[in-house]
Amino acid sequence: MKKKNEKRLLVILIILFIAINYSFIDSFLTSIFNPREQVIISSVIDGDTVKINETISVRLLGINTPEKGEVYYEEAKYFLENLILNKIVDLEYGKERYDKYGRTLAYVFNEDENINIKLVEKGFANFYFPSGKDKYYLEFKETWENCIKLNINLCEKSIHKCAECIKLKEFNYKKEIIILKNTCSFGCNLNDWEIKDEGRKKTKLNFTLEGDEEKVIEFEDIWTETGDTLFLRDNNSKLVLWYNY
Repeated sequence: MKKKNEKRLLVILIILFIAINYSFIDSFLTSIFNPREQVIISSVIDGDTVKINETISVRLLGINTPEKGEVYYEEAKYFLENLILNKIVDLEYGKERYDKYGRTLAYVFNEDENINIKLVEKGFANFYFPSGKDKYYLEFKETWENCIKLNINLCEKSIHKCAECIKLKEFNYKKEIIILKNTCSFGCNLNDWEIKDEGRKKTKLNFTLEGDEEKVIEFEDIWTETGDTLFLRDNNSKLVLWYNY
């Protein structure tokens, strides 16, 4: 009986120790399995690329921001500059350390705040996971969905008269085809509307969908097997619909 009581007491003491030191243990495990490196951001190239020591390019993981000449390119770059330029930040690396261009791939943290997610939160980036979904994926996706609710910047809903008419009837990423349908009774001119994936691949539309008409659109090497998102934007770059798989 005495031994049983001693074992119970030992278990209670262990539980108390873990509870009291949870934050320490959590930080310790994080440092082991997700090591971070402190660096100084010397320049900001655009909304999703920075440099350290003016020589090493770092591509921010989990996001894609507009390219030069596209809507919100300047705003995304300026926002990132205000957050981290000339500051000491932590880099946390993902499953792959480098991309095909030799850039370092990392999440950037400033005082434990995920800067990559902040860009999605403010509507300056869409979420982007070309190498597959990682531990942060759901947080990025939920942040994007909240941005849609706030209706800001890249998340701003189109007010085009056909925005509510055009629906995604079918999306087959394996066969790389989609079917758009005009559910309204009047015709919709989709010239200069754009279909884009999470990354840089995009297709300009150049046709009219009459009332209740469908259109099959074929693609080539655009949708990834690991998951992707389709974004349809009007001729003013406003969001008409998006679909994630």
